[in-house]
Amino acid sequence: MIIIMATLVLGVLLGALFFISRQLKSDYSKKPESNAKDKASKIYTKAEVSIHTKRTDCWIIIKDKVYDVTSYVEEHPGGDAILAHAGDDSTEGFYGPQHATRVFDMIDDFYIGDLEKN
Repeated sequence: MIIIMATLVLGVLLGALFFISRQLKSDYSKKPESNAKDKASKIYTKAEVSIHTKRTDCWIIIKDKVYDVTSYVEEHPGGDAILAHAGDDSTEGFYGPQHATRVFDMIDDFYIGDLEKN
C-alpha cells in the first residue's frame, strides 16, 4: 500500500513539474516587443530635434522617428560620422552599406518619440 501511495505522489509531482516547465518555456519563447512600440510616443518638431547637435547631446531622425544617441556617440564604430547629421534626418546614412544588420535591432534602445507630421 505504501508503494502505491508513493508512486501516486511521485507521479503527481512529476506531472506538475512537467507542466510548469512547459509553461515557463512558452513564456520565455515569446519574443519581446521592441522599445519603440513599448514606449509612449512623444511628438517632437524638427526645430526641437535640430538643437541636439553635439557629442554630449545628439539626437537623430530615422524614418520620422527620433532617437537620442548621445550615449552611443563615443562607441560609434564610424567615429564622428554619426555627428554629420546630428539634429537632422539620418535615414540615408543609417541604411547605408557600412552598417551591419545588428544596428537595426540596437536603434530601438535609443527611441524617444516621433517626428511631427507637417
